[in-house]
Amino acid sequence: MPRRVLEGKVVSNKNAKTVTVLVERKLRDPLYGKIMRRSAKYAAHDETNQWKIGDQVSIEECRPLSKTKKWRVIGGKALGESQARTVDEAEQGRASVKRSLEAAPKAAPAKAEAKPEAKAKPAKKTKKDE
Repeated sequence: MPRRVLEGKVVSNKNAKTVTVLVERKLRDPLYGKIMRRSAKYAAHDETNQWKIGDQVSIEECRPLSKTKKWRVIGGKALGESQARTVDEAEQGRASVKRSLEAAPKAAPAKAEAKPEAKAKPAKKTKKDE
C-alpha cells in the first residue's frame, strides 16, 4: 500500500525536530453543492530543523515516531524563495511608475469656472395660503 503524501503550510516549529503542518482541503456539500474548506494539523518530523513558519512543505506518512508524530517532511518550498520573486516584481512595477511620472509633462492646474446661480423656484401654494 503506498504511503499518503499531503501538502500544507508550517504553522509551528517550536518543538525540537518537529513542525506542525496545516493541511487544507476543499470539499463539496453533497446536498447543497457549496464548496467548503476543511483543515487538519499534523505533527511532522523535521530532522534538520530547516523549515520555518509559513513554508510550504510536503509530508509523507511513516511509522509512528512518537505518540503524535506519524508523518515526516519530505520536501517543500521555503517562504523566502516564494516571496522573493513577488517582492522583485513589485519593486520593478514601482520603478516603472515612478519613471513614467517623471517623464510626463506637468499640466497647468485648471481654473475653476464660476457656475451661474440657480434661479429660485417659487414656493408651492398650499391650502393655507389661499
